[in-house]
Amino acid sequence: MINKRLLIKNLLAHNDENSFYDKKRKIDISYREGKAKFLKHICALSNSNPKNNSYIVIGIENDDNKIVGVDFFDDSKIQNLINAYLTNPPIVQYENIPFPHLPDDRVVGLVTIRPNEKITSLRKNIWKYYGGSVFFRDGSMSMPKVFDIEIKDVNSKIVASIENHAQNNIQLTLDGVFDFMNKRKDYEPKYKVFKEYFVLCWSGQRKQVKDEVFFSRVDIELVNEQVRLFYSALDEVSIEYDENSFKIVEYVRLGLHNSYKYYKLEEKTIQFNNNVSYSIDAELIFEPPQFDRKVLHHIYNANNAILEKLEKGISLTQNETSDLKNLAASYLICYLNGFEEALPKLEISKIYLKKYSTELYNSYKETYRILRKVKYN
Repeated sequence: MINKRLLIKNLLAHNDENSFYDKKRKIDISYREGKAKFLKHICALSNSNPKNNSYIVIGIENDDNKIVGVDFFDDSKIQNLINAYLTNPPIVQYENIPFPHLPDDRVVGLVTIRPNEKITSLRKNIWKYYGGSVFFRDGSMSMPKVFDIEIKDVNSKIVASIENHAQNNIQLTLDGVFDFMNKRKDYEPKYKVFKEYFVLCWSGQRKQVKDEVFFSRVDIELVNEQVRLFYSALDEVSIEYDENSFKIVEYVRLGLHNSYKYYKLEEKTIQFNNNVSYSIDAELIFEPPQFDRKVLHHIYNANNAILEKLEKGISLTQNETSDLKNLAASYLICYLNGFEEALPKLEISKIYLKKYSTELYNSYKETYRILRKVKYN
């Protein structure tokens, strides 16, 4: 089993960007341009490596390889995006890899592109790229090319060597468990061994509501691979497990006028198999709360007035400052209740909420994470 943190270190230490490896400061697939550029790189790396895995490492400064990290990205439906836009799509996996020096909410994103030995192309137009376009890696660049020659296998031995040097061992596993237990000692850290091989660590702030137990500030890591499977600083999560599987149900807090409820968002099951493999099945179980449209019209207009003041640099009243705390979440509720124009307003608010305070920006990111899951499904 490959230790993904060690794999990233090996990629950064021994290789500049090339035909099987790319690095990015960040990616943003919430916009068409970001989607198009991401798809271009996936297409190019897949075509240039028909016999071996290729990788994109996200959260790395381009000039000096400094590991700065990105936000935790837990979208299990990214393969849907690949399948929708690419012909002969490769299998693509996005994983969140924690590093000890990074803050709790920051990880390094690792995208693994598994070969399919077929030519991958754009299925349809997106941004400035035309349907039918074929991309290849030219050194560190992803370039459109006319495919008329056989692809040479030049990277298999190099990539195999890098992956072999990133294999996990007992010391790395034990160090990972001790690191997790020490770092999360304030949140009741636990570990469990599945199938005598997989070591799963998790922690969370326990809260009992009647006969049910929930956790917040939940962190879950598969130590064998140094992969963070789940992280949330806010949400409520229920946890169940047996000898073969580990299941979490994520809840989100939504409401209006200081009246809030918890709604089920997603159920994620990690299934451990006898053949030293595991699978993750994520199912969206979210049913958007419905509210009176007259009330929503009032809230939507109030949000727009606040946003306009932020754009013009006008000071907010005391009531508007209070409403600002719920601006992102209430825009989301409006959108989920049929206010299509609330979505671009939410996206515009990002830059102003980020400037206003870290707390409000974190609220925006949490809101957009929910929206991304709903949109992909």
